[in-house]
Amino acid sequence: MAKKYAGRVDFLLVYIREAHPTDQWQVPRNIEEKVLLESAKTQAMKDDHATACVRTLGIQFPAVVDNMENSTEAAYTAWPDRLYLVNKQGKITYKSAPGPGGFKSPDLATAIEKELSPQP
Repeated sequence: MAKKYAGRVDFLLVYIREAHPTDQWQVPRNIEEKVLLESAKTQAMKDDHATACVRTLGIQFPAVVDNMENSTEAAYTAWPDRLYLVNKQGKITYKSAPGPGGFKSPDLATAIEKELSPQP
């Protein structure tokens, strides 16, 4: 989708925190896939986790990292993870259900097309 809308929509990944860290609630899939990260204790550690996430998932658009107070996560109710569309005026025009099950790319594409179409 980022490639399809390149030059018309800016995509951004906001890394909020570790999903299922080893020092909290671990899931079998993380163990099988060797995605074993403890909760970040410092901003540098969180930045390193985010870098590993982007590299492992092959994210090909910019990524930023939430602060240690998780202010972005709190402001956007972003946990566990969500997709958002924010228009040029800074208004949220689309918010997905929690992911990954709530990620409905056709719904996001519809919202993008609506934002990109000329307004009467």
